[in-house]
Amino acid sequence: MEAAPFASPPSSSFKTPSISSSSSLISLSKNFSRNHLPSKFKSPRNLSVRASNDDSVVTLLDYGAGNVRSVRNAIRHLGFQIKDVQTPRDILNARRLIFPGVGAFAPAMDVLNNTGMGEALCTYIQNDRPFLGICLGLQLLFESSEENGPVGGLGLIPGVVGRFDSSNGFRVPHIGWNALQITKDSEILDDIGNRHVYFVHSYRAMPSNENKEWISSTCNYGDEFIASVRKGKVHAVQFHPEKSGDVGLSVLRRFLLPKSSLTEKRTERKASKLAKRVIACLDVRTNDEGDLVVTKGDQYDVREHAEKNEVRNLGKPVELAGNYYKDGADEVSFLNITGFRDFPLGDLPMLQVLRCASENVFVPLTVGGGIRDFTDSNDRYYSSLEVASEYFRSGADKISIGSDAVHAAEEYLKTKVKTGKSSIEQISRVYGNQAVVVSIDPRRVYLNDPSDVEFKSIRLTNPGPKGEEYAWYQCTINGGREGRPIGAYELAKAVEELGAGEILLNCIDCDGQGKGFDIDLIKMISDAVSIPVIASSGAGAVEHFSDVFSKTNASAALAAGIFHRKEVPIRSVKEHLLKEGIEVRI
Repeated sequence: MEAAPFASPPSSSFKTPSISSSSSLISLSKNFSRNHLPSKFKSPRNLSVRASNDDSVVTLLDYGAGNVRSVRNAIRHLGFQIKDVQTPRDILNARRLIFPGVGAFAPAMDVLNNTGMGEALCTYIQNDRPFLGICLGLQLLFESSEENGPVGGLGLIPGVVGRFDSSNGFRVPHIGWNALQITKDSEILDDIGNRHVYFVHSYRAMPSNENKEWISSTCNYGDEFIASVRKGKVHAVQFHPEKSGDVGLSVLRRFLLPKSSLTEKRTERKASKLAKRVIACLDVRTNDEGDLVVTKGDQYDVREHAEKNEVRNLGKPVELAGNYYKDGADEVSFLNITGFRDFPLGDLPMLQVLRCASENVFVPLTVGGGIRDFTDSNDRYYSSLEVASEYFRSGADKISIGSDAVHAAEEYLKTKVKTGKSSIEQISRVYGNQAVVVSIDPRRVYLNDPSDVEFKSIRLTNPGPKGEEYAWYQCTINGGREGRPIGAYELAKAVEELGAGEILLNCIDCDGQGKGFDIDLIKMISDAVSIPVIASSGAGAVEHFSDVFSKTNASAALAAGIFHRKEVPIRSVKEHLLKEGIEVRI
């Protein structure tokens, strides 16, 4: 997962930043060197490796960027304790070391160079000590990267890390569950079998004659790229085992307990390519008693139409998230529809929801709502970047921006200038575009003549209530309560340019109706952008999922009410998609 912040500590003593230090990471990350190509590390003559004797302890190199909480939770879930790296000596003394890569290549190398960690890491690896690198933790082992570069790496594996080529129609970032082609005995991949693992990245290393002795598996996404490496006790993976469900936990277990017996091989359908994702969405708000509940709107109205007019209560967010993970959801999305404007940032109720959910949910978590600049009741100002940072450190893998993205897109289309100040630009610059989802909430405006408006309109499959053949999709803010002078097409194109990595495409007209997704809208937007699009609003039957995947270029489909009310289980959706020949994760 590229492009998270790495702060270069002021001295050689490296300390893992706490959540409260995220603002200093943000400010320091702006100053890293982007175009410096250091020479390869040489083994330091005065550094020696001395492993600790505690089998229950895992040493973790956490540099304070992005969502490392999920790796911590996975390690603890497997029964191990964690020792955080404080100094280079902690690396050398580690019995086993995990380097979870959530960040950008250049600032990561700055941290390793400025703290002495690079020399210690090279010595540790060259002495064939047990090592597992994750995502960026794999990429840094190579000679260099083109990300904001060229930037020199540790130089342990020949090759250059380059960006995916989107010109061949493949969407970048590469987000989702894909298949591995295992090329040699890797030990840690022994339990994967035919199953998918979760990737989220824009850069990759390519196989070559010079690095083929390292490669343990590859993955195909436009081109064949390196998915994992192994030499002796040194392992690294491009995918995220901590976000790959049970199969990912098996990878971590294999690394931590290399002599453990094999689990029973499954005989399910063989994973062959990037799967379409099925996402469970939880709209979270306070009810009239002040409790956090999962609710669901009918065209964005979340109150029961009864005498008491209460907020519709469909369950508790952490409990439901855990259930959907067990049922096979590929991702879980939390949408905070209560403002919490008076809360200090550290006390926001959604942070605790994320912390608790991430303890037992090992698939990606997205949180949306309230990602904006705000001032709390104590007159403390928070930037949208600070808010996002707090969510990431609490367990979120992606954040979803709604109303703030509309304002940013309007300003960009008006001025044609990227100021770097919008929430999309700030967060994507620091955490990477794959971490930024823009949620679009449009409603249909019917037309007799498409030339009546300046915005992109389409011919409808089903005419409007008065026989109108055309419509444009007006974007809204504030939960659909306010229309804006911008269309969904124009907004999608603008936010992609500003740095969004994914679009969550809703439709107010279809919300809660159960009559299917708005295929006309989803096709228009998914054809217009090169980033993944998540279809949302309107699912009421399993056929609606195959419909949207077969008729549009949507990468994922999201539903809420039909899952909450147990009308259509996630497993039934996936079984139907398999029968229709659509690749899904089982």
